Amino acid sequence: MVQTIPAREITLQKLAEKFSLQLVEDQQLFREWQDDLPEITEVEKQRLDRVKASYSNLMEDPPLLENTVKMVVLSPLLDLAGFYLRPFRIRSEKSIEISLEDEGVILKGQIDVLAVCNQFWVVVIESKQAAFSLEVGKSQLLTYMLANPHPDRPTYGLITNGNSFLFIKLIQGDTPQYLLSRLFYILNPGNDLYYVLRILKRIAQLAVK
Repeated sequence: MVQTIPAREITLQKLAEKFSLQLVEDQQLFREWQDDLPEITEVEKQRLDRVKASYSNLMEDPPLLENTVKMVVLSPLLDLAGFYLRPFRIRSEKSIEISLEDEGVILKGQIDVLAVCNQFWVVVIESKQAAFSLEVGKSQLLTYMLANPHPDRPTYGLITNGNSFLFIKLIQGDTPQYLLSRLFYILNPGNDLYYVLRILKRIAQLAVK
């Protein structure tokens, strides 16, 4: 009998056991969040300052639920990064399925937001409500990333709860490996959303090369 397991219930330990997934800390393999980042305009900075102010205002009356996080924080970032324009397409609540035939197990889930370019996955995004730690969704996001139908290309992921942002790069092969960016926090001095937008723009540039 086939057992179906929701992606949200998968742990990092289970991913290591089932897929030999390993965390790698060699940042030379993940320069995309650090090097050659596009500059952003003053108009874009003003928009992101408004996003930060809106988030801070809404947090005065919690809870800030997942759909609100998508609407207030994530959607403006995707817009400014150009993911709503050609050649990109946005897929929302996209279903994925990974079959482990030798174990009679199927992993299922729904990607919150998937940006694609010419059928190739550009970035996989998992959004959580503000009260959740990003650790809650890390294994879930990695499960989705492992479902990329083009495993010969790196897969980029972003997990956010509206106030914190973490980028992930997955390199598949005989032994899948993933790397993490530093954590970006919306309430840090200045505005870390500037960096988040620049990284998203960089990932978009890589997708259309």
